Amino acid sequence: MDSSLIIDLLKITLPALIVAGTVYYLLQQYLTKEQQRRLIELRLESSKTTLPLRLQAYERVILLLERITPNNLMVRLSSAGQTAPEYHRVLIQEIRAEYEHNLSQQLYMSPEAWAQVRQAKESVVTLINKAYQTLPNQQQARGTELAKRVLEALLTDEVDPTTSAIETVKREAVGLF
Repeated sequence: MDSSLIIDLLKITLPALIVAGTVYYLLQQYLTKEQQRRLIELRLESSKTTLPLRLQAYERVILLLERITPNNLMVRLSSAGQTAPEYHRVLIQEIRAEYEHNLSQQLYMSPEAWAQVRQAKESVVTLINKAYQTLPNQQQARGTELAKRVLEALLTDEVDPTTSAIETVKREAVGLF
């Protein structure tokens, strides 16, 4: 009688355990899928707010780089009526002001892209400083002479110091889509 009782007990508990295990497995699968769905919804909602901010940051950084490009800088900041030291100071101040005004944009960019932006700014400053140092009589020189030296240095190097950074920022911005 003991063995038939055990067999009857197994007949009842074994299917119940199988059903409970199946229910547990299905419930786990459902909860995992639901959690993934919610995570995707959160990311989608987050991207709706951050994507425009990131695009705006890339736009501002491109504008920064275009504004500090030596050709554009010289056109925007006239050297007429200024001495070379005055014009040199104005150019360097403008570059630094533009850069500092856009420092917060690095939050939305990769460290590599921002390093390119920083390097471009330093290259432009170095280019202007070297051009200033090549002036024969810096204190008596005119601002137009400095502008001419900077543009000559650009033609000699044949590489715009901001081009690489602009391309890097553009590639990164395109990668958002």
